[in-house]
Amino acid sequence: MVSASDDNKKRDGDTNGNAKNDVNVEEELSEEDKALKENLELLVTRAKDVDEGLATTALESIRTEIRTATSSMTSVPKPLKFLKEHYAGLKEHVDTLPKGSGVAALLADILSVLAMTSAESGSMETLRFKLQSGVKEVSCWGHEYSRHLAGEIGDEYATRMEKDSKADMSDLMSLVEEIVPWNMAHNAEPEAVDLCLEVGRLDLIEGAVDENNCGRACLYLLSCASYLPEPEDRNVYMCAYNSYMKVRFSTHALRVALKMGDVGLMGQVMSSVEDPLEKKQIAYILGEARVWIDLAEEDESLQEELQAIMGNTRLSERYLALARDLDVMEAKVPEDVYKSNLIESRSSHPVESASGNIAASYVNAFINAGFGQDKLVTVEMDDNDESSSKSVHWIFRNKSLGKLAAAASLGMVLLWDVEGGLPKVDRFLYASDHMVVSGALLAFGIIASGVTDEVDPAFAVLSEYVENEDDNVKIGAIWGLGIAYAGRAKEDVKDALLPVAGNSDMSMELASLAALSTGLSYTGTADGDIVETILESLMLRGELELDSVHGRNMAHALGMLFLGKQDAVEATIEVAKTLPEKTCKYTCNVLDMFAYAGTGDVLKIQQFLATCGEEYEDEEVEPWQTAHQSVAALAIGAIAGGEELGSQMAHRALEHILQYGGQAAKKGVPLALAILNVSNPDVAVIDTLGRLSHDTDEQVVMSALISLGIVGAGTNNARLAGLLRNLSLYYSKDVSMLFLVRISQGLVHSGKGLLTLNPYSASTKSMHRPAMAGLLTILLASLDMPSSIGGKMHYLLYGLVPALRPRMLMTVDENGAAVPVPVRVGQAVDVVAQAGKPKAITGFQTHTTPVLLAEGERAELGTEKYKPMSSVLEGTVIVKENPDYVEIAE
Repeated sequence: MVSASDDNKKRDGDTNGNAKNDVNVEEELSEEDKALKENLELLVTRAKDVDEGLATTALESIRTEIRTATSSMTSVPKPLKFLKEHYAGLKEHVDTLPKGSGVAALLADILSVLAMTSAESGSMETLRFKLQSGVKEVSCWGHEYSRHLAGEIGDEYATRMEKDSKADMSDLMSLVEEIVPWNMAHNAEPEAVDLCLEVGRLDLIEGAVDENNCGRACLYLLSCASYLPEPEDRNVYMCAYNSYMKVRFSTHALRVALKMGDVGLMGQVMSSVEDPLEKKQIAYILGEARVWIDLAEEDESLQEELQAIMGNTRLSERYLALARDLDVMEAKVPEDVYKSNLIESRSSHPVESASGNIAASYVNAFINAGFGQDKLVTVEMDDNDESSSKSVHWIFRNKSLGKLAAAASLGMVLLWDVEGGLPKVDRFLYASDHMVVSGALLAFGIIASGVTDEVDPAFAVLSEYVENEDDNVKIGAIWGLGIAYAGRAKEDVKDALLPVAGNSDMSMELASLAALSTGLSYTGTADGDIVETILESLMLRGELELDSVHGRNMAHALGMLFLGKQDAVEATIEVAKTLPEKTCKYTCNVLDMFAYAGTGDVLKIQQFLATCGEEYEDEEVEPWQTAHQSVAALAIGAIAGGEELGSQMAHRALEHILQYGGQAAKKGVPLALAILNVSNPDVAVIDTLGRLSHDTDEQVVMSALISLGIVGAGTNNARLAGLLRNLSLYYSKDVSMLFLVRISQGLVHSGKGLLTLNPYSASTKSMHRPAMAGLLTILLASLDMPSSIGGKMHYLLYGLVPALRPRMLMTVDENGAAVPVPVRVGQAVDVVAQAGKPKAITGFQTHTTPVLLAEGERAELGTEKYKPMSSVLEGTVIVKENPDYVEIAE
């Protein structure tokens, strides 16, 4: 039985507990700690003395005790702990002292430090007492104080800005100007960047960077930019660019300029570099990004060499060297990819069909891309007469548009080899069949894609045929010009194609194709003449034409012009809102998607998610009423793709659209997954697309089938290849579905596994604009598959050519000759804001260049014998011998 006294003891337990604990603390103190506590109590008493000299001496002693105190990382220094009980008394005392006196300033400075552990949360007394003291110096109190004070400065700045945007911030800025340089000099670059971002003083970072801290500071800056709204993100990029330029990290600065898409800044980087080797390395990086800048070199021979490098004139040579090194030069036929023998086919001898032959032309084009030889179109025949004999050239074994596709595939096989490839195609320009001539013209454009030549034979040939009498010939010439000069913004191309795009008497197919080609050539330039012409053409056409696949292609062309331009598109969207109802919403969404593609803009993603969630009460909804929802779903992937965290969130959002969204939005989901995972066959994504390839909705299935090819493009992924083989059996009776399965099989084995379609660079995630424009053209066309790629406009598939590039790392000397160098290749590790010098890769293996780099992999040199001229090892890297290297004998 519990007595009343026991009950009272329990009730009083809580109130007595603290007192007992305090007694225990007193008892536990060592002799040294007791002496320190007694000394501090004495000093506090003296600090309150009326004698200024005595008080100053006492406060100096307290400051020394606090500064010299040592403790573990997880505990509060003992002087701060012992002074906590005196904090309130000292606060009252400082208010009684005359303002501006030395004692008051010294005491306020000490109280500012004590407030870290003694003040109530949110009171901002650390900052208040620091400002009251008038002492600017913060470095003497260490990192923790600096970090705590910076946090309160950020909060105070935000509070003042809310009340009055023009409020006086000079007192805060004087402290910021002390904290930032100190942080930058003491390995606290992330804290310095955070503070500057909060108070809008990025100029302090530029002033404080040096060769030691620039890399860490700018890496953190660039990672922050992905999460900032415009125009703040551009300010951050400019800060990083200026910082790199200050310390002469030119290749770093160039990659920031590429991320911003600013050709002017790229030119500045090139002109600021004096070392010819470094200039060549910059030219290699620009060539891989398909960017051309005007050079003004005093040395003519150097200028010619830089133009040749930037024009990718030796890209074919390096690509073939990689192929020979990996022993994959032997030509393949489509059957090597189909592997029909592994499938329990119902017919032992596959019947040759028109659709099957067209698919085989594309598959052959993709798998032998750039190798200069194959077993279908480059094989010499004695007789090119159109007979049923097996000796007939492959091109003439096709019908109608099939001949166009087959002739154009010759351009893919000879990709990038302008000097050796064009003569092989030339003979088909004199064929009697207009489709063959059209295909040969398209092949000319494909061969010259991404390669800039002084003679410019592609334009000389193609421009002649733009005004040809036959419409089919015009198709090859127009589309060939767009592919050949993707991203080049060549004035002659605009002059040749714009009259066709703006001619209202021209067929809608040719006008829209001319607009697409011009848009592809001028992607991301927002050229006023082209915008005006396309808008005018859209307004003059009838609703029936605008609601067709050609009307939508014209809208896609308009979008390409604003690729990555963000808010510069707003004025054009306002004009697009006046277009006929059937195309208005669709065009506006396309413009928005292109303008923010690759930016990771969260607000735009939320806007498109809301569009996907729109519901229509009418049971019978016309397709044009919901077409913009399909674009909105695709836009989520296009915008989020340039940033890792946003990409992960987008995958989750797309899964929700599949579960709860309407049919139109669902149609765009496979394509959104494709643009999020280009040439990156993630297992979860493949499973999702595999599931959707058996959906009840035919349009969703078609989207999923083409997406499987883009996700696995150039990877030779065995899991994906097996899935596509099974799908080829499943859809063996459905001609249109089987055609798409075959195209995807060809894409997966692009360049026998040496090519990629990825529009982002591996290091900085900067977007290759021509590649993104080409990919989005194909994906948008896939929203209406039966009328475009699955119908008579399958030649649009060659729009992927500007996105094709070797996924290699090749090391060369100053003359461009290959230099075999050992490199470590492994999975990239996120080292942003990591302490010290952490390893950038993990799980690496050592290879000798040239090597292939898969998605998510990075490389670093495995020897000190050579020094790379590029900060990031990808693409073509110049290496020079290290003069300080000493070989150690084993």
